[in-house]
Amino acid sequence: MLTTTLAVLLGTLLVAISGVLFLIALSTLHVTTHAWWDPRTQASTSYTELLPTLGSSFSLIMPCRHESERVMRTTLAHLCSQDHPRVEVIISVGDDDPETVAIARKLAAERGGMVRVSVDTGPVKSKPRQLNTALALCRNDVIGVFDAESIAAPDLLRHVDSCFQVKNADVVQGAVQLINYRDSWYALRNCLEYFMWFRSRLHAYAKRGFIPLGGNTVFVRRDVLRSIDGWDGDCLAEDCDLGVRLSVLHRKIVIAYSPHLVTKEETPDSIRALVKQRTRWSLGFMQVYAKRDWASLPTFRQRVIAWWTLLQQHFMAFTGLCIPICIATALFGKVPVPVALLTFVPLVPAVAALAFDICMLREFGRDHGYRIRLFDYARLVLGTPFYQMLLAFSALRAFVKFRQSDFRWEKTKHAGSHLGYMAVQS
Repeated sequence: MLTTTLAVLLGTLLVAISGVLFLIALSTLHVTTHAWWDPRTQASTSYTELLPTLGSSFSLIMPCRHESERVMRTTLAHLCSQDHPRVEVIISVGDDDPETVAIARKLAAERGGMVRVSVDTGPVKSKPRQLNTALALCRNDVIGVFDAESIAAPDLLRHVDSCFQVKNADVVQGAVQLINYRDSWYALRNCLEYFMWFRSRLHAYAKRGFIPLGGNTVFVRRDVLRSIDGWDGDCLAEDCDLGVRLSVLHRKIVIAYSPHLVTKEETPDSIRALVKQRTRWSLGFMQVYAKRDWASLPTFRQRVIAWWTLLQQHFMAFTGLCIPICIATALFGKVPVPVALLTFVPLVPAVAALAFDICMLREFGRDHGYRIRLFDYARLVLGTPFYQMLLAFSALRAFVKFRQSDFRWEKTKHAGSHLGYMAVQS
């Protein structure tokens, strides 16, 4: 009797887990493919036509911490060579990082009045706190954020300016693309993940009125940003949090994509760095969910979408827990055949997503001028399960840190690997 009861409970548990995993995989596949369901949808994701007149001036904040002069110099050169004439750059640094402060001041001195340095003197250091300190120095209409290794396209600001005018936007979010896809087995998957996020997923969220913004190449009207007191200094996903708060306030957010206007960056330089980065992002999403600003969205549908989106990191952690359970059940469990078959249901959307990824890898190469080899396709397929396990482990690590209220900032090191790829292309 006891054995039968345990078997029923185990079977019910497995079916429930399979159902949840199926829904997670299906919803992920849906938003990932959003831009390609209809040609009109894909066309609507582009920037607007370039206007002959300029409407805004820009203050670009470049947060830096423990950076090399080579990386900072290259990023700053691209920001200062924009073909938009009304631009200032604020290099944001912390007073506990004297080497980077010295580099920032040296680079600012070389650029005259166009570049200034903001030094955050607060006792607790974080990217959003540095951004808030720099915000006080900004004098222009629109605030833009670029990370220390973000390489902007030379005509990006003119296109963003036109977007603000044509669509009367409060926020314009451009795209970021990692490009050093051949550096490691996980780099290819990481680059493709960014391609999907900025090419399709963000547009799907924008269509539904809930937008977790990206960390850089995001432009916000200064008066709008100041009206909400800037970024949340305690949040590790300050970009996502900003998007949620602006969505609640019905601010108009425009997401735009064009291959030649993406901001180019690099993948983390090791698996350890990748895990730390994803842990920080997952932890930040968990913070945003716990703040419950999203609960003030006007419609029930928007609240459900926000709830589902912000809980993705919890789902990822849940998946991390399920993996060893499923392996143990497959090896030692004696469940009925129908239950065993149901446990394979989540594989259906997962396999469909992998097939879609293969197609998108080809489009990624075409958009950015890379020759995708047969070896790259093989790496994509073989690396997928291991990459998903890395994400699940990172989410689990974030969940543990969240329960322990450990919100320390684990910064991602910038090695400048993407600069070599850009040199080859130029």
